[in-house]
Amino acid sequence: MNRIETTFDRLRREGRKGLITFLTAGDPHPDQTVPLLHGLVEAGVDVLELGIPFTDPLADGPVIQRASERALAHDVTLDDVLEMVRRFRAEDPDTPVVLMGYANPVERMGPARFAERAAAAGVDGLLTVDMPPEEAGEWYGPLPEAGVAPIMLVAPTTSEERLDETLEQARGFVYYVSMTGVTGGGGLDVASVGEHVAPIRARTDLPVAVGFGVRDADSAAAVAGAADAVVVGSALIRTVEAHVGGSDPGALRAALAEQVADLRQGVDRQAVPPS
Repeated sequence: MNRIETTFDRLRREGRKGLITFLTAGDPHPDQTVPLLHGLVEAGVDVLELGIPFTDPLADGPVIQRASERALAHDVTLDDVLEMVRRFRAEDPDTPVVLMGYANPVERMGPARFAERAAAAGVDGLLTVDMPPEEAGEWYGPLPEAGVAPIMLVAPTTSEERLDETLEQARGFVYYVSMTGVTGGGGLDVASVGEHVAPIRARTDLPVAVGFGVRDADSAAAVAGAADAVVVGSALIRTVEAHVGGSDPGALRAALAEQVADLRQGVDRQAVPPS
């Protein structure tokens, strides 16, 4: 059982829903990423998503785009991201880390070499936003062999036929995008989330995590009613952005901890009978 499976198994036994948070590696400064990841875990996060900075993000709104720009200003590369995970893993052997980004950096390293190096660093999953399921089989093949789960995205516009094809590739958990558009947008429709998550559950035993549009305790609680885990990204990046240029790194860590505690409280409103 890998770290993702172990974490969701623990959550089921505890009767709790999961909280997954996203930060961009190297934002606001490469030296702060690992301490911030530890701070998120201490505040109650179950799974960490770490963004690989990329120059041409397709699915990310302006908030996360600016996070990538700040990281790229410090020349953060995929090698640097893997080194950050290795340093995080030296002190935290348990919390799952999922890398999220785009296919180009992994393609440049080579999927097989990436899988080997990611597994050695302590990465548990990879989500590449622009990898269609029709091409994912061969490209993602080395990942599960190395112990890294390919996390697949499902959108409101995904057809039933494509859903089946996507779920065939999925490992770890399924990431349901709650709305069309880019990250950081508004218009979260919780009723629609429930309607779309149901057919996913009918086709897979994997946990379903829901992201896009979750920004506070109330929206986290609402989404947790339909999902196994709630993903929060842009709301945290806005907090990072508010502290850019600050002279006290501890202030950012404290602000994120307070925000995560609020989100955790929202997610925990949706307790379920332990199984």
